[in-house]
Amino acid sequence: MLKAKRRHRAARDICAVLGALLVCTGAMPQEEQGNFFNDPFIQVTHAIVDCPMQRGPMITRAEMRAQSHSRIDRGTTCYRSGRCRLPNAFLYDKEIIPRVSKLILSDGRFLDSSIMVEGQRRWVWLKGCVRKQADADALQQLVRSVDDVEAVISELVVRAAK
Repeated sequence: MLKAKRRHRAARDICAVLGALLVCTGAMPQEEQGNFFNDPFIQVTHAIVDCPMQRGPMITRAEMRAQSHSRIDRGTTCYRSGRCRLPNAFLYDKEIIPRVSKLILSDGRFLDSSIMVEGQRRWVWLKGCVRKQADADALQQLVRSVDDVEAVISELVVRAAK
């Protein structure tokens, strides 16, 4: 009986090690990712060649299921509290993000950058690369001025000209 328990424990340990190796080496199949909530994500400028491409709102189906309830709650809280005229804060995004893109391009100060914008529940994420920190700060201020934008989150990186 004791030998059987040891063999079982050894087999379990070997399986755990093999499973960890598969995860660490990426040998396990990756779950499909997508923009399952259709959050807008737009590349606005493309001037900095060595700026890494940003991921955007890509999630797995499991992450989508896990986020569904909280997104519904956060989206409708805005309306219930009287801060939104539309019944869900996420309904604004498909209209806000194109306006943000148009404003950035028409401003002209950021044409030497590589900027992507993403929207979720009236929040705008600024991603990509700018030439100096002052550009990142000015861009945040500019986007804050757009109607219906509640918050601006900067994930911009400074990449000086070479």
